[in-house]
Amino acid sequence: MESPDYLQTSTAGALALGLEKGTFYRDAKLHCLNLLLTYADGCKANCAFCGLGRERRVDGSPRGKSFIRVRWPVYPTQTLVDALQSANARCIMRACVSMVTHPRAREDTLEVVRRLAPIEKKISVLIAPTIIDETWIHELHGLGVDKVGIAIDAATEPLFDARRGKGVRGPHSWNKYWDTLREAIDVFGASNTGVHLMIGIGETEREAVAIMQWVHELGSDTHLFSFFPEPGSAMERDPQPGIGKYRRVQLAREAIHQGIATMDGMSFNDRGQIIDFGAPPERLDKLISDGNAFLTQGCKDEDGFITCNRPYSNCTPFQAAKGELRNFPFPPDARDLASIRQQLRDYDDASWIRPLDVADDFLLDDSP
Repeated sequence: MESPDYLQTSTAGALALGLEKGTFYRDAKLHCLNLLLTYADGCKANCAFCGLGRERRVDGSPRGKSFIRVRWPVYPTQTLVDALQSANARCIMRACVSMVTHPRAREDTLEVVRRLAPIEKKISVLIAPTIIDETWIHELHGLGVDKVGIAIDAATEPLFDARRGKGVRGPHSWNKYWDTLREAIDVFGASNTGVHLMIGIGETEREAVAIMQWVHELGSDTHLFSFFPEPGSAMERDPQPGIGKYRRVQLAREAIHQGIATMDGMSFNDRGQIIDFGAPPERLDKLISDGNAFLTQGCKDEDGFITCNRPYSNCTPFQAAKGELRNFPFPPDARDLASIRQQLRDYDDASWIRPLDVADDFLLDDSP
């Protein structure tokens, strides 16, 4: 069961399409179906935080069945294409194909995009820079893909090397990723590209702000993820970033992209934490009240609506219920915003995952 004839989708995706049974906490709606290429011999990269890492072990077995905290069941590609054209998919506005670092993924991604053509929905691709070139990017664009993302993840080159490159016997190169981003901008246009950034894998808030400012100046967007320790990965015993750290980085990202603050105007303490956003208080307060800074960031439609909202992909429903929903898949309400305002003042660097946080089955991202 390998790509291009088979694909994985998240538990959330399977539920939204009616392929599995379950409900979403707080009645969240999935607006983008994430699809993941799959191979028997897995991804050839070895990223320290990733559930697809080459050397990951779960119960003594290679890899395991989770990725980004949840199960990704495998379905025939045609089954997913058919489901995307059914009434179950009425809330889904976009499909996103995620590559893995595998010799066949380059051509298989193009073939999967061709097979998705009948769905008449927007198609994005999360591309794997290590195995592609600019000619391939042009081919992808020619097939009708309108947006691409690049998961740079690490905020600095040394951290990238330590978590994704030579430090973990991985194939990825910091310079190759940035070169690919520039090539993608040339082909797709800056507003149709996005950079994934993982918060909590060793960077300071200052370093996170620096890379977000850099991406913004290139004209691209930043999509934030909060690190969640994958069992069996090299970082399985590392904590999540403190909720205050994540909230401040989210707010800084929004302030930068909205043009009301820059890194040069911000102030940081000796631990690299943000102590002043360098924006007029009334504008910062409005930014918090709007709540958009704390939404999942991802591909948007023509009206600016975020279609890639990934419900509960980097926190559990239990964490969400206690007020630590890392990326909101819907606008935060008044109670959420009151918690967010308190969390912005929390300067604990780390948040340890406790057994109760993951409940009985950490794989079920959508159970109430």
